[in-house]
Amino acid sequence: MSHLLIVELPGGNDGDILEAALAGGHRFSFLTADAAHYRAQGLLAPLLAHAERVIEAGAALAAHEADPFDAVLCLQDLRIAEAAEIAAALGLRHLNPRTAALCRDKAAVRARLAEAGLPQPARATVRGAPELLAAVDRLGLPLIVKPVDGFGSQHVFALREPGDLAILHQLADLVADGPGDYGLHVAPTGALLVERLLDGPVIGCDTMSVDGRHRLLGVNEKLFFPPPSFAIRGGCFTTNTGQFAAIEAYVFALLDAVGFDHGAAHIELALTADGPQLIELNPRLVGARIGRLISAAQGRSVHGDLIALHVDGRLPPAAAQTRHAATRWLAAGEAGRLGAITFPACDDPALAGVLVLARPGDPVGPPLDNADRLACVMTCGPDRAEIEALAERLVAQCRLDLAA
Repeated sequence: MSHLLIVELPGGNDGDILEAALAGGHRFSFLTADAAHYRAQGLLAPLLAHAERVIEAGAALAAHEADPFDAVLCLQDLRIAEAAEIAAALGLRHLNPRTAALCRDKAAVRARLAEAGLPQPARATVRGAPELLAAVDRLGLPLIVKPVDGFGSQHVFALREPGDLAILHQLADLVADGPGDYGLHVAPTGALLVERLLDGPVIGCDTMSVDGRHRLLGVNEKLFFPPPSFAIRGGCFTTNTGQFAAIEAYVFALLDAVGFDHGAAHIELALTADGPQLIELNPRLVGARIGRLISAAQGRSVHGDLIALHVDGRLPPAAAQTRHAATRWLAAGEAGRLGAITFPACDDPALAGVLVLARPGDPVGPPLDNADRLACVMTCGPDRAEIEALAERLVAQCRLDLAA
């Protein structure tokens, strides 16, 4: 039995890593800047009750002295750099602090990759509305604007056509101000990355690394809600059994260039006419419950594999067969207050799960980013077309009631 230090939770509400720790017979302590946030949630509070202790930021080293940790795990972007520093101080397996800090700055990652000879899109780092507008004018359309330290597809703006420029000029000060507050007592730096908007299908590549050796678990082909949204409508994860050799080589080159030595990474690529190009490199396990898709497709817990990677320094086994797991998300078509969400009955064995995040009374609206999504269905099986059709049908038949 190992003692794990788990640092925050992805999305502020995803307890899958806690469940995996308990299922594996591990003890865990929980480090957070806002324990009340988690304890107020009905599904998380019982899980946190199993924690050896709940630790405030800055108290991890003292807690280790009292009851040593065997591994540090963090699946939350805002705490990745801090978790790396803690693990380094304790001599535990983890992504090294330099790379963790680098990967929290999208502009710095672009610069490092360019230095390594990996072509990068035209771009500029700006602060304030005047610099933003000047960069947009200099680079030309199409462009994407996002905080250099952002995450979760939030506060992202696409500029595709002249009409978008007119809107940007009206809202330049608001866009330049960025998100204002990320929560967990973390404020954004205020810098924005303006870069060429890549054209082509978007995929997510999920990897695990030990001592600089990498394994591509699989590829998730993503679907988006219609523009101007950057929210993900769904996707299909396919296990890697050798069919992604070219993508794998490119992804491993990216990881090597930034010095990624240990842990999970989620890398988003655009499959352009010139080949795969990086959108973002995230130094943690994929969020938005996509970890459940990976687990379903692999027939094993990806969170359990992540724990083993940090505790024992062991890469998960390669997939023996090609399997698929799909998800489709539900979102409101108009603004209102949620009354109820009712999915149709389904006894198809390909249905892997239904997840409802929104609660009655929550304000809802059209999906501008991932935080606006309300619920999803997950399906799994060897036939991709069949499981995606099932997911589409269940979401289409879902009843969404808005209260007056």
